[in-house]
Amino acid sequence: MIIDSLSSSSKYISLHPHFAKAFEYINNTDLNALEVGKFDIDGDNIRAIVSDKNGVPPADSIAKFECHDKHIDIQVCIRGNETIGWKPRPSCKEQKGEYNPEKDVVFYADAPDMYFNLTDMQFAIFYPEDVHAPMIGEGMIKKLVLKIKL
Repeated sequence: MIIDSLSSSSKYISLHPHFAKAFEYINNTDLNALEVGKFDIDGDNIRAIVSDKNGVPPADSIAKFECHDKHIDIQVCIRGNETIGWKPRPSCKEQKGEYNPEKDVVFYADAPDMYFNLTDMQFAIFYPEDVHAPMIGEGMIKKLVLKIKL
């Protein structure tokens, strides 16, 4: 997992072949003007999800404590104050259900080991080994999630 501000994003473009294009999109787009929805940035390689909704209580987010096998998430807090729970996947012991290959998601019943906050124009990168519980908070949170194909 990586946590940083968008102003430092150039440090991370060498970590994955699609990161340069992903951060180019993020840094050259008026994120505040993005409309809610899902769209492709680079075919199956980079897909975007934009949400603008109320944060949820910790228990609601932890109920969907998730990670992915085939994608890396770059999650950008565009506006608001978002808390995210995290735990390393190898430490998780209670898988909930089976892996869903269509949605590339598996859920865990474990509790996060730690929580951190993102606010305006900060981001987190979640690799497949990072189980995360996003969107914890009060008030509106506008967020961009880029799904980066491994």
